[in-house]
Amino acid sequence: MERRADFVRKTKETDITLSLNLDGKGDAEIDTGVGFFNHMLKGFARHGFFDLDVKVTGDLEVDCHHTIEDVGIVLGTVIKKALGDKKGIRRFGSCILPMDETLVLCAIDLSGRPYLVFDADFTSERVGDMDTEMVKEFFYAVSYTAGMNLHIKVLEGGNQHHMIEAMFKAFARALDEAVSFDPRIKDVLSTKGSLE
Repeated sequence: MERRADFVRKTKETDITLSLNLDGKGDAEIDTGVGFFNHMLKGFARHGFFDLDVKVTGDLEVDCHHTIEDVGIVLGTVIKKALGDKKGIRRFGSCILPMDETLVLCAIDLSGRPYLVFDADFTSERVGDMDTEMVKEFFYAVSYTAGMNLHIKVLEGGNQHHMIEAMFKAFARALDEAVSFDPRIKDVLSTKGSLE
């Protein structure tokens, strides 16, 4: 049984339709209006083996802020919905991912308690048509709506494109591990008996 969720979010700033299958093949149809962000989301889907469809109409005449932040809100929402009661999942996931000169650590706990630790210094304001400061805003939005403890740390930096792409791929790998099933876990992996 595949774990899927869909969500539509409409505001005066963005109109977002997003669907996610946690048990997919890595297929993605992405149209956010922000080319570099599209590339990052496709990498996330591919390296996490998630099927992801995202369609966004946003106020890009202002800037990319609302589009990227709101996609983070919706993605976190569908991750939480698709996980359901979290029975049988590993809960924790981590990845240290190299991309040329760059090395990024990502660690996740699907505890139900949101928290983001983000450690990265960008020397450029933009990569392509995406503001680099929006990377943190995106992951903050995902972590808080999904209810996940998320740590992302650039261990070795360099090229800004490589840094951001490594973050999205490491996040995908860590999330794939955290949502995967372990046959030894019969309920939820918590002494409290709940991951809320």
